[in-house]
Amino acid sequence: MAALSTWITRRAARTPDAVALVDATTGTQTTYAQFAANSARRAAALRSRGIRRGDRVMLIGLNSTTQLETIFAVARLGAISVPVNFRLSPAEIAYLIDDSAPAVLLHDDMFAELAAAAAAQAPRPVDVAHLDSTDQPEAVIADEEPVADDDIAMLMYTSGTTGKPKGAMLTHGNFEWNAINMLAAGEGITPTDSTLAVAPLFHIGGLGLYVLPMLYTGGTVVVAPAFDPAAALKLLARYRVSVLFMVPAMWDAMSKVPDFDDHDLSALRCLLCGGAPCPLPVIDFYQGKGLTFMEGFGMTELAPAAAILEAQYVRSHAGSVGRPVLHDDVRIVDGEDRDVPIGEVGELLIAGPNVFAGYWGLPAVTAQDKRGGWFHTGDLARQDADGFLTLVDRKKDMIVTGGENVYPIEVEQILFTHPAVEDAAVIGLPDEKWGEGVTAVVALRDGASATADELIAHCREQIAHFKSPRRVEFVDVLPRNATGKLLKRNLREQFGSSGSAVTR
Repeated sequence: MAALSTWITRRAARTPDAVALVDATTGTQTTYAQFAANSARRAAALRSRGIRRGDRVMLIGLNSTTQLETIFAVARLGAISVPVNFRLSPAEIAYLIDDSAPAVLLHDDMFAELAAAAAAQAPRPVDVAHLDSTDQPEAVIADEEPVADDDIAMLMYTSGTTGKPKGAMLTHGNFEWNAINMLAAGEGITPTDSTLAVAPLFHIGGLGLYVLPMLYTGGTVVVAPAFDPAAALKLLARYRVSVLFMVPAMWDAMSKVPDFDDHDLSALRCLLCGGAPCPLPVIDFYQGKGLTFMEGFGMTELAPAAAILEAQYVRSHAGSVGRPVLHDDVRIVDGEDRDVPIGEVGELLIAGPNVFAGYWGLPAVTAQDKRGGWFHTGDLARQDADGFLTLVDRKKDMIVTGGENVYPIEVEQILFTHPAVEDAAVIGLPDEKWGEGVTAVVALRDGASATADELIAHCREQIAHFKSPRRVEFVDVLPRNATGKLLKRNLREQFGSSGSAVTR
């Protein structure tokens, strides 16, 4: 197995003139030979700042070729990258600084003030510097530190939708096995492929799905600083991008670009959606354009790929997230960690070489979540006789109403089929009679209208009454984090003490 940094140096030795990176803003191309040299110089600059093996290097910035070069420079030193969500508040980033104790916090132009404010609030001191400060004259390079497969390459913080974020310790081996799994999924990827890095690189999906595997295989990564749906369409056509990962909200936004059909997407052979369940109308839109739209399931703790619904099964197994990636094993268990029969719902457990080393500074939590040699995902799922997995919901989000289990994803997908619904979330709230009441929080499309009674009736036409919402709340926009995941905890806090539409 090879350390993360050697992916680039070995590619530089084999295909030095192949294009590794393209800056979507300037059009500047970086070959693998240039990528290797740039990372070596940046590693030297970090070493001159005192960065050594095992030190943490925090990164706050928009997607950029500089950020990717720096991630590989950090790996070259045997140090640990800590990408941070730039949408967090200074206080939230200060918590991450206190938790991970970085030796330096690197930022780009956009987030200089955010970095300074976070550092000022952090309980421990941290060196703050611009990303460009990691550049050095061409003559100054740093040798590669030897690292093992189980050495930590990155701390990737979980989204914290149910509590304080935890730092998932991802190893060099985790990332390499994730790349191997992606190369083996469906038609795979080859050195002739390209992808657009438009999902944020601080998100494991933005980094681990296609970007890192593409660099492993020797393909091209076009790097866009941020997501704009119209601009993304133009970049897909201009650079003949062949594979692309985005979260559901991004796919939805791009489908609504008025001149969508004017862009030549003939090179785009694989669309992959993950990070949250994708509304069925969005899937139908892309399939209707003759594009291969696949769904996948992953987690920060898995670097991230866990399951892929490959092209030939998209229609025959609609609703499934597919089968486990090639080198993972799965189990579905009950509350006592006993395997449940095929087709029954239980907690999804995963074992494989892409499973993280544990949570930073949390040995007890790590031991609990990885007990018995299996990672307990906290996701409820069922598996059919052919091995296809269907996610039912997060274990913590399952609603128990009147003794019946209700899985919010099922109800949300029904709500999405109503023409007036733009976005929807289903949560359980305390109910004196039923224990928990099924509550829908809905955002309507611009210019559309619907009443609570109409939406409840719409659901009752398609699913059992006990699964259907008994209460509907309307909002302008549902709270989501930067990766598109619903912040259901916020909704429970907001609507937990009052109701506006109740049907018994």
